[in-house]
Amino acid sequence: MGSYGCMTRIPPFDFPVMGVVPRCAIFDCCSEKKHEGKRGEQDMEIALESNGFFMGIEYLATFCCGMVGGLAAVRKGYDVFAILVTTWLTALGGGIIRDVLLGALPPAGVSDKGLVITALLAAVAVAIIYPEVDKLKWSMLSLDALALGLYAVNGTSKAMMYHMSGTTAVFLGMFTALGGGLIRDMLINEVPMVIRDKHWYAVPSAVGCVLTVLVCKGVNEGIVSFPAEVVLDVLIVVLVVAMRLISVFFDIQLPGALARHNTYLPSEAKYLKRPVIHPDRNDDDIKRK
Repeated sequence: MGSYGCMTRIPPFDFPVMGVVPRCAIFDCCSEKKHEGKRGEQDMEIALESNGFFMGIEYLATFCCGMVGGLAAVRKGYDVFAILVTTWLTALGGGIIRDVLLGALPPAGVSDKGLVITALLAAVAVAIIYPEVDKLKWSMLSLDALALGLYAVNGTSKAMMYHMSGTTAVFLGMFTALGGGLIRDMLINEVPMVIRDKHWYAVPSAVGCVLTVLVCKGVNEGIVSFPAEVVLDVLIVVLVVAMRLISVFFDIQLPGALARHNTYLPSEAKYLKRPVIHPDRNDDDIKRK
């Protein structure tokens, strides 16, 4: 007699025996679902890797953002190892946050050799040519704005490829665009740029993420073709870069709290006045009054 484990098949019955389902059938069903889930993840990775434009955006954004992060470490006088770590976290930290929230594990920031090598090359480049790079203020500002736009499109597109909702994709795109700089500033003990800079920084990335969601929805509905998607994504990046640079060049800042000098509250005496209690009076005297 064979055992009832999964290694031994139970002969099929033409009718159910006391409503009992063989354990091997249950295990085979679970195993099949697990393999289907793995195949789905593999198909998603193949789809992402086969999109050359998508990958090109990711590599370019990684290099630009890495240059900005490496320069911040050089200005602090850190050693080569610290420059490498700061560059890597600045370039890929936002993508790591995005992939963890998407459940795309391990994150591309640690598993993709091309992205890691690109970040390291950016660190080596900025460690060598930092005197020239440091004097190019507008060039570095443009690189930072370019990385902001590229990562906004990249993160939102990947979230939409993973069938996230539009709102979720916008938040994940902003995490991708702003997360690396946030980690960089916390690492070098500075107030994060997204809080310190009063010019448009998070607003352009939010606009880019929303527009990217609309483009992706148009592609899913068959309204937008792939060449048109490429053109629209490029235009979104240009818009994000233009918004960022225009805000800095013309000193356009987001408004803060409303400046007020007077308070409109009832007088304190009305609220803080305590009732006068006369313990020597009885209730009849109070009622007569």
